[in-house]
Amino acid sequence: MDKKERRVGTISRGIRCPIIREGDDLGAIVADSVLEAAAIEGFELRDRDVIAMTESIVARAQGNYASVDDIAADVQAKLGGETVGVIFPILSRNRFAICLRGIAKGAKKVVLMLSYPSDEVGNELVSLDKIDAAGVNPYSDVLSLEKYRELFGVNKHPFTGMDYVAYYGDLIRECGAEVEIIFANQAKAILNYTDCVLTCDIHTRARTKRILKAAGAKVVCGLDDIMNAPVNGSGYNEKYGLLGSNKSTEDTIKLFPKECKELVLDVQARIEKASGKHVEVMVYGDGAFKDPQGKIWELADPVVSPAYTDGLIGTPNELKLKYLADNDYKDLSGEELRKAISESIRQKGNDLVGNMASQGTTPRQLTDLIGSLCDLTSGSGDKGTPVVLVQGYFDNYTN
Repeated sequence: MDKKERRVGTISRGIRCPIIREGDDLGAIVADSVLEAAAIEGFELRDRDVIAMTESIVARAQGNYASVDDIAADVQAKLGGETVGVIFPILSRNRFAICLRGIAKGAKKVVLMLSYPSDEVGNELVSLDKIDAAGVNPYSDVLSLEKYRELFGVNKHPFTGMDYVAYYGDLIRECGAEVEIIFANQAKAILNYTDCVLTCDIHTRARTKRILKAAGAKVVCGLDDIMNAPVNGSGYNEKYGLLGSNKSTEDTIKLFPKECKELVLDVQARIEKASGKHVEVMVYGDGAFKDPQGKIWELADPVVSPAYTDGLIGTPNELKLKYLADNDYKDLSGEELRKAISESIRQKGNDLVGNMASQGTTPRQLTDLIGSLCDLTSGSGDKGTPVVLVQGYFDNYTN
């Protein structure tokens, strides 16, 4: 191997930025922050580097906020303001509690239907072991709040210590609505209580809406149908509505960023003008990964990336080095093995579907993979690095 050959593959760097406020020129701030980091830390930008910015700073710069009262007005207008079935919400103070306050203020009664043993992203209401011990079939059995308490008692969330059943019930009552809580996994179970339904699931919402409409529901909305247009001058998200929103204050939410393709193109152009390098740029939210300890699937946003430059379209096209080493070139070693594998990579086609040497290289979208890397790099706390620079992601063994 040539001594000048690069010995490092993918590098992910968190880039520190100023605190972003509404109306800031985010394209300029992101580009300048990356260029300053490169100059101060002594690294160079390269073609096909990826600059990623968290959706939070994009929405903040856009001023894309809505209040509890805005949500209430939209829910009342679209679902009638009487008894509303609110089904399949995730258990989250940050993601759903403020939305639920608005929903409750826009209805006289809320029939809250929680999926069990866990919500869509893996937050447990009760363990599968307890379900088994009680002889309950979660696929068919509908439980009242009283039956849930009788069978399972109080089950606090392992990370937050919250009893979400009590928390959501109290929250609805505090907003002036009557509440009834049931537990079920069949969407049409809610129709025994009301025919006006707000389904709050994220990735299964299209199927849930179809099932409810086919079963005779009068009105069916998803979270993506609430706040999908301005209410009294509020923010909105035309495509995703309340999906992907986060708590901002006790009375407001920050919505998922609106159309931001122009922003990623702006950052790309600024970097090319300043450095001559053609980088790719994306906006990212939750990464698509699951926590093995808490069993929580991170992806509470409707998508990992709402906007990206064209060079990030598609999936990886990779060969498995260990497969080549153990099979095609099992009799080679050392420099001879390196050259043979390098040549296989150089000669690979653009479509490796069905090729045994690519098995185990899961064909996920590039934006999902890179977005997950960026989410893990930036974290969700106090690192102060809402921009991530990923270098060498598109390298392979021959570079």
